[in-house]
This record gives sequence, structure tokens and C-alpha cells, in this order.
Amino acid sequence: KCLFHTEGLFKPEKKKKKNFDMKNAVIGNNRQKANLIVLGAVPRLLYLLQQSSSSLELRTECAVVLGSLSMGTENNIKSLVDCHIIPALLQGLLCSDLIFIEACLRCLRTIFISPVTPVQLLYTDPTVIPHLMSLLSRSQHTQEYITQIFAHCCKTPEHQTVLFNHGAIQNIAPLLISPSYKVRMQALKCFSVLAYENAQVSMTLVNVLVDGEQLSQVFVRMMQRDKPIEMQLTAAKCLTYMCRAGAIRTDDNCIVLKTLPCLVRMCSKERLLEERVEGAETLAYLMEPDIELQRIASVTDHLVSMLADYFKYPSSVSAITDIKRLDHDLKHAHELRQAAFKLYASLGSNDEDIRKKPILESGVIELLCSLTQSDSPALRVNGIWALMNMAFQADQKVKVEIVQALGTEQLFRLLSDPDTNVLMKTLGLLRNLLSTRPHIDQIMSSHGKQIMQAVTLILEGEHSIEVKEQTLCILANIADGNTAKELIMTNDDMLQKIKYYMGHSNVKLQLAATFCISNLIWNEEDGSQERQDKLREMGFVDILHKLTQASDPNLCDRAKTAMQQYLA
Repeated sequence: KCLFHTEGLFKPEKKKKKNFDMKNAVIGNNRQKANLIVLGAVPRLLYLLQQSSSSLELRTECAVVLGSLSMGTENNIKSLVDCHIIPALLQGLLCSDLIFIEACLRCLRTIFISPVTPVQLLYTDPTVIPHLMSLLSRSQHTQEYITQIFAHCCKTPEHQTVLFNHGAIQNIAPLLISPSYKVRMQALKCFSVLAYENAQVSMTLVNVLVDGEQLSQVFVRMMQRDKPIEMQLTAAKCLTYMCRAGAIRTDDNCIVLKTLPCLVRMCSKERLLEERVEGAETLAYLMEPDIELQRIASVTDHLVSMLADYFKYPSSVSAITDIKRLDHDLKHAHELRQAAFKLYASLGSNDEDIRKKPILESGVIELLCSLTQSDSPALRVNGIWALMNMAFQADQKVKVEIVQALGTEQLFRLLSDPDTNVLMKTLGLLRNLLSTRPHIDQIMSSHGKQIMQAVTLILEGEHSIEVKEQTLCILANIADGNTAKELIMTNDDMLQKIKYYMGHSNVKLQLAATFCISNLIWNEEDGSQERQDKLREMGFVDILHKLTQASDPNLCDRAKTAMQQYLA
């Protein structure tokens, strides 16, 4: 049954009453909102909204009803956007009446924060942004709605530039000390999206004063423990982005003593799922390029053991009494794991001691290995990716623990994974495990037969250039071992494959295969003469000679270096 009947809906003498009826009918009722949209009420409401002959009260009521409709489903918002509601509301902002302006802005805010609204619509008319800036001073409501629109519609460097050039920093900075929490919060969010990976904005923010205080100190105050979590986290993001953009030094007290500890706090299990995800991802981004920050984070508030909890979430179903919350968190638990992966990768990316101490002692390797068996390709990729990073330049103990925890069966199962990303990261792990001669020899002495089988299968299979290049690089690492290289030299089938790839049409594959031969014939190593003689008999010298004339300079140099081993 349909509640609305369009005939006579907007008879002049009953316009106001009908609008009130409509408003009361649709508030909080998505079915009624959809009914009204289907019946074609939106074009009529927009017509009345734009008529200068309509009373301000009626035009305001139309904006309020449209605002209520925009709070419905995503389909409702799509319908409103298709009816060109945004240009009509932006036009309404030219009116001098504050109550009408606020009603239009409230509706615009709701539409623009929806994921289905193209944010570019805010930037189509170049007069819109400066006009919105001019409306910021009208009231706390205009400040709240406009900064929220800016925060949601700043998605690209071009958007950042437009807002920056129209005075966003000077106009929004004073709002950080507004008496209204909502205004302060939206202003803070604005600065976080403006500063993200933007050196120009970040460098400007460092020099901004708010009521005589440096902006960075305002952000520090907003990170205090007595402030709402949303505010602490967003202020920490602002300082993180300014630091990564080079506007604040990584050893500045506001980063080391305030921002980093704040973000570590956000990772604790007392925080909500979204807060833990955002905290971990922001912390990973902050310390990614800086070894000292990684060291500090690794010993701050048991961060590593906190991260281990990310994989066990939710740890106790009975402890969560809110069933709706539990359902939501179970569905989004993978976001926690992904955030933890990023943080582990960042923590262990530069420093071997950290990698051994936060990681090995926490039993994370076993957790990551178990995730590589997940049905979800995304989890398998992230699990193997984290293991790959962990094995990079690691000592023998770490590598052995990874191989033992993963198990050769699972390693080779991953090497035949249908997902190319999983395969590439597994090859990356194998390449990192097979680096430095003692490690290469030890691993190949235990698992050489299976590894050579896996390499053969990949080189013979239908795989991308990138996959085969990575596989040939693994073979080159094996060829660098003292004893491991014999697994290649005694395998004529593998030598023929190397010869094939040296003559391949793709330079990357030629380079990797030539590098492999170069390692096999290196004349400073035991048995090099015998290896050189065998490879000469198989025609490798002729191929190397041809490659010294190659058009690619890298390939030409690699072939010449290999040829010199024969001449030495």
C-alpha cells in the first residue's frame, strides 16, 4: 500500500501543511522516503526550493524534507543526485537567510558524506569553494557542515590544492578552538585530509598560530588522554602526516613523546575495532621510514603482544554482551589482521634486532604461517608477505624457524597457489630465505630436492614474466651457494632451461638467467674449472658471446662479466 498520493499534493493553499505532513511521515522511515521519491516528489520539492516566489519558510521546509530523504538508503541518495539536487542546494546558499542556508548545508553535508556521491560535484563550479569559505563565519552550524563537507570531499592532491589556494588553512584553523566539539572535530578532520602526503600544506601548518599557540601544540593538546578517542586519534594522524611530509622531524618531542605513544594506546584491546585498525595503520605509516621510531615503538606498552591479539579477535565471545557489535566485529575482524600485518611489516622493515625480539618472542611466526592456510586469498597474501619481510636479511635462526613453522608441504602448496599475488610473495619469501651462502647451503641440503622440483614446475608452467623472473632469481641465489650449486650442475634439464631463458625475447628473463650462469662459473670458487668446462660443452660460452653484443646495456655488462670468468 502506498502512503502518498501525488494529485493535489502541492495545492497552493495547503503547501505548508503538506510539507509538514511529508516531513513528519518520512523522518526515520526509509520505506516512506523511498515511496515519496518513487512518486516523483523530489523534482517538485526542488522546484519550490528554487522559486523566489515561494516563501522563505516554504523553501526552508523543502530543504528540510530533502535533507530527511537524503538520510535514507544509498539508492535514495543516487535518486536525489540524479535529480540534480546538488546544484539546486548550492544555488540556495546564495540566499541571505541563515536558517535557509543551514537547511541547505545540512542536506548537502548528508549527501556528500555518502560513498555513492561523486565528490567532484563540489568542484565543478569554481565559485562554490570560495563561497563556502565565506559562509564559515555565519554560525557554528555552517562551520560544522562546511568543514565536514570539505573533509569528505578532499580525496586527491588536486582537491587539496583547490582548498589550500582558497584559504582553507587560515579559515579553518580558528575553528580548532571553537566552543562546539563538533566544529573542533570536523576542523581537525579537515586538517588530517589536507596534510596527507602534502608537503606544501604540512609546511604551512607548522607556521600557523591559533590564538598565539603553534598549531602542532594545539594538536598535542588534543591527544591528551582526557580527550575523546576520536579527537586523540585524528590529532595524531595530523601530526603523523606532517612528520611524513617532512614538516616535523622524527625526533621531535611531539612525535616521540606524544604522537607515537598515543597511537600505541589506540592499538590496545580496550579500544573499539575501528580505533584499533586506524591506530595500527597510522602508527605503521609514521614509523615506516625511521629505524629509531621503530625501536621506540617495539618497546612501548607491550605493542607486539597487543598485535598478537589482533589475530585472535574476538578473544572471548561471552565477554561481548552487545550482539550487534559482535556481529559487526566478526565481519570486520580481517581489517584488524590487515592492520597488524602493516604494523609488523613496518616494525621489522629496517632493524634485525627488532625483527628478532618483537616478532620471534611473541610467537607471531606460527600465527602468520597458519594464516597462509586460510581460504581467503587476501589473508594468504598478507600472511606470506609478512613472512617474506621477516626473512629479509634475517639471521639463520629466524629463517630456520620460518621454514619449520611453515613446513615444506605448505611452502610448496603456496608455490602452486592459483592466486598470482600469493605465488609472487611465496617466491619472494623463498628468495629471502635463500640468501647468504651458509643459509643457502643449509636450506638446500635439507629441502633442495623439493625446491628444485618447484622451480622446474614454475619455469615450465604458464606463468607471467614477473613470476618466472623471480624464480630465475631464486635459481641464481642457489647457484651462489658453495654446495647448493651442485644441485643445478648435476641437473642437465635445469641447465637447458637456463640456456632457453638466456635466449628469451624478454630482457628481464635473459638477465636473471645470465646472472645464474655467472654465479656457476665464478672462478674464485672450488670446482669452477670443471663447471666452466661442462657449460662450455653445452654451448653457454657461445650464448654469452652473443649477449655481449646485446642492445640492453645491463644484459651486455652481465654477459661481459661472465665471459671474463673464462678469460681469467
